[in-house]
Amino acid sequence: MNRVANTYSVNRRFGTQQVAARTLPALRLAPAFPRELVGTIVDAHRRGELIPSWVVLGMILLTTVAVCATVTMRMRAELQFSSTQRQRISAEIDELRKTNAALRAEVGHLQNDPATIESAARARLNMVRPNEIVVSLEARSPVSKLEPQSFVRK
Repeated sequence: MNRVANTYSVNRRFGTQQVAARTLPALRLAPAFPRELVGTIVDAHRRGELIPSWVVLGMILLTTVAVCATVTMRMRAELQFSSTQRQRISAEIDELRKTNAALRAEVGHLQNDPATIESAARARLNMVRPNEIVVSLEARSPVSKLEPQSFVRK
């Protein structure tokens, strides 16, 4: 119900407003040249002052050739960029395939070769056999960590 009342009050307000007429400033006309100075197209054509049609055709052809050359140069630049990008991506794919093959071979060795399994357990997990004694040696460089060394007792 409030919407109806609001609409009514807005409509009533518009009804009380009056329309005011505005005047536009006068337009200035271009100065008129005498007909003798300007002449007509027929007069200019008789005197041969119009541009010959072969010149217009030549300009159109020149513009067309310029546009085609610009498009061709741009397409060649894009083709060159695309081919270098393709070569870079192909080299990256080959490198990733080689890395993937090396990782597959390493996984195969870690799953099947007992010597590789033992070597990985010693290096990565610091595991030793039950009959070995572990002695930690401090490295000369203060930055490096302590490296565990194992000696076999017979």
